[in-house]
Amino acid sequence: MSRILIVEDDEDIGAVVQRELSKDGYEVIRAVTGTEGRMMLARNPDLILMDLMLPGLTGEELLTHIPREIPVIAVSAKSSIDDKVSLLTSGCVDYITKPFDIKELKARVIAALRSSEGRKGGACITSGDMVINTDKHEVTIEGKELKLTRTEYAILKMLATGGGRVISKSELLDLIRSETPDCTESSVKVHVSNLRRKIKDITDTEYIEAVWGIGFKLKGD
Repeated sequence: MSRILIVEDDEDIGAVVQRELSKDGYEVIRAVTGTEGRMMLARNPDLILMDLMLPGLTGEELLTHIPREIPVIAVSAKSSIDDKVSLLTSGCVDYITKPFDIKELKARVIAALRSSEGRKGGACITSGDMVINTDKHEVTIEGKELKLTRTEYAILKMLATGGGRVISKSELLDLIRSETPDCTESSVKVHVSNLRRKIKDITDTEYIEAVWGIGFKLKGD
């Protein structure tokens, strides 16, 4: 379970983001000032969502205290190109402007955590007896190779980096669009079905769970 630190002095925004991320299975901790955010670094968050205009330490000042290995997404009403360039070159991995769509924020959180895990954990993602080698684009289950299409691989990798949360078809499509531009929302279900069938040919373990009316998730170990 990934731990996310929200540093946001707007109570309403902080509460909404905390609730939505908690529903997706993340452990969420909050700070309402930059000074409190600095103290919360002792909780070793995996990701930080940080406003810029904060009481106490500003977001820019707080950023200088955050270890480089912790990805930071700046969340702010500041929208100028200069502001964005400054934050991105100062250490933020992403920048989202208020007001924002919660689905977009969630997608950016997944992408930042995925990138961070890739740097920390090398080229492999594991779930039970499944190993996904992201350098070689290879997947094995119980030591047997799982032969997948490009789209099937992209879907499986995204589910594996989703922290066990349910990902809707539309969100899944948004997240894999850069890797599989030919995939459509109507075909996602077919690709997932083919992926589950190929997994079943190797093992009786059902790695992918379909959550009716919502989407899909990768089951834990």
